[in-house]
Amino acid sequence: MVDLLVIGGLGVDVRVRVPALPLPAADSHTVEPIELRIGNTGAGVALAGHAVGLRVRVVDTLGADPAGDLVRAALARAGVPTVLAEDRAGTRRSVNLVDPDGRRTSLYDPRPWQGPPPFPAAELATLVRDARHVHLSIMDWVVPLLPAVRDALPAGVALSTDLHDWDGSNPYHRPFAEVADLVFVSGVRLGDLAAALAAHLAPRTVVVTRGADGAELYPGDGTAVPVPAAAPPGPVVDSNGAGDAFAAGLIAGRLRDRPLPAALGYAARVAAAACTHDGMGYPPGLLPTG
Repeated sequence: MVDLLVIGGLGVDVRVRVPALPLPAADSHTVEPIELRIGNTGAGVALAGHAVGLRVRVVDTLGADPAGDLVRAALARAGVPTVLAEDRAGTRRSVNLVDPDGRRTSLYDPRPWQGPPPFPAAELATLVRDARHVHLSIMDWVVPLLPAVRDALPAGVALSTDLHDWDGSNPYHRPFAEVADLVFVSGVRLGDLAAALAAHLAPRTVVVTRGADGAELYPGDGTAVPVPAAAPPGPVVDSNGAGDAFAAGLIAGRLRDRPLPAALGYAARVAAAACTHDGMGYPPGLLPTG
């Protein structure tokens, strides 16, 4: 039995520190050393969940390439078990441009999946039944398996997903939103439409994240609860992965039977602490566990 099963979302990040965002127009910029490390949303949730004390397993596809080897090695070092299938298109990649204040813009190469799903529905259902919480990354290979995931959930086990910067209308995201109990979504493209989207998704619980401005909780009953951002315990160096850390913190809080407001406050503290570290390989003690 694991506390958290993360489905999808492994890849590598190429981190580039830039003088400003948007990047000033120029033929070239001299930058700090460019780092290649484990990244993408599933890795962020899994590694943050592990860092706050959860037993985590990840199931996904990776390429038989150096990027995939890097991801496998990073998860092995962290002690996070995996169930992996080979992706002949290669491992997903992101280039993250990070400014001096830790803000970032990500360029994402999804390596679209070709062919039938990489895991039989029965195998994925077995993994789901062995988890206390299931978190979905919005990978293309997951879509045809969503009914099997939903049907396999034991009573009392919640299913969450992160829709990232969904605008509320892109049809790609909708199957994930409709199958989940808990929906995370960035407010970047929603603007003032967050309440309307939450009402449409009711009775699901929706959390709209707004970075340094905190978040809003829509518990599915027509109300909205502001979630203040937490003060980082040190200088902000990299906000990449903060939303994933927030999701992991909220999942951990709920698995530990914290009331939803307390779990959200804890999630904000986890996200703030994650911003003080460069990358998702969180050292012991960095993310709060209580």
